[in-house]
Amino acid sequence: MAYWLFKTEPDEFSIDTLRVKDVACWEGVRNYQARNMIRDQIAVGDYVFIYHSSCKQIGVAGIAQVTKSAYVDHFQFDPSSDYFDPKSDPEKPRWLMVDIQFVEKFARIVPLSLLKTLPELQDIALVKRGNRLSVMPVSESEWQVILKQARSL
Repeated sequence: MAYWLFKTEPDEFSIDTLRVKDVACWEGVRNYQARNMIRDQIAVGDYVFIYHSSCKQIGVAGIAQVTKSAYVDHFQFDPSSDYFDPKSDPEKPRWLMVDIQFVEKFARIVPLSLLKTLPELQDIALVKRGNRLSVMPVSESEWQVILKQARSL
């Protein structure tokens, strides 16, 4: 089992959206490095922090679990989708997605400003300047530090 952080803009998809849907596809990843993690590393049973970005309360909002491993993101072929990719070929698709299931919404967002102050998280990609990946690995020790913060807020 591995741990991950998935970034989302809550106006588009939030921990509350996932809570209502219970299970949803994590589509729209259009970065090759993130795609490769989805393809090669993310597995059924892995846990995921849902992280709200580009909003008023930036931070970790809750937990999901991967229920389906990488499969073709069909939105890349839909011209009406925001995730349409005219260069993607159905014979050799570029983009993949996974399914995730709601596990928990935290009582309060664990803010990025707090995460940046924790020495145990100095190496996590999330707190490093310029990191824009929507999918990133989290070590087990980093997971526990963030989870502890969520439980104590």
